[in-house]
Amino acid sequence: MLRYTGLVTEVPVLVVDYDAGNIRSVERALTHAGAAVAISADPSDVDAASGIVLPGVGAAADTMTKLRERNLEEPLRQFIASGRPFLGVCMGLQALLTRSEEGDQRCMDVIPGEVRHFGRGELKVPHMGWNTVEWVRDHRITEGIPSGSYYYFVHSFYPTLDDPSLALGETTYGVNFPSVIARDNVALTQFHPEKSSEAGLQIYRNFVSWVAQSISDGAAAASAL
Repeated sequence: MLRYTGLVTEVPVLVVDYDAGNIRSVERALTHAGAAVAISADPSDVDAASGIVLPGVGAAADTMTKLRERNLEEPLRQFIASGRPFLGVCMGLQALLTRSEEGDQRCMDVIPGEVRHFGRGELKVPHMGWNTVEWVRDHRITEGIPSGSYYYFVHSFYPTLDDPSLALGETTYGVNFPSVIARDNVALTQFHPEKSSEAGLQIYRNFVSWVAQSISDGAAAASAL
């Protein structure tokens, strides 16, 4: 049974634990945003969750190996297919694409696309520090956040999409790339909201609100049966 830290009146959010390295900072940000947070690597907890954050730092091969060793890949797919809100952060974004150039790694293929290296030119790699994100369409995860807001990035590989319309926010670092991706109940950020001051915290507030609305909608549908 999931055990959430926080008040019972707060919104339950599960942070998936696969030794990603930034779990506690994500937990603190979500708690500050009004969530009651549980941290788990148990596939049955994934199945029971109302909303999930998949964080991550590190290499694609290491991430996918750990997800598969913990039997989390298929439960995460099923959770996403259920329509409940899902937020992926940094490697949590890249893991959902089709493959990564980082070790020619097969990923989850939830969002068709490829993760590519920035290259060996004049760019300083990794892309580390503050950069702007320009919104290209509206979405509840970005409500109340001005286009052009600054977010904190740490990555050497960037996402590309088979369907460019899935881009929600774009950032330029040598190339223009989708730094925020959204489709249906899935939102993904290449930057770290938990390290991005007020603009990052608003991402988490919006996600917590999304989970709360999903829970309310589910309860209303159940009561109508």
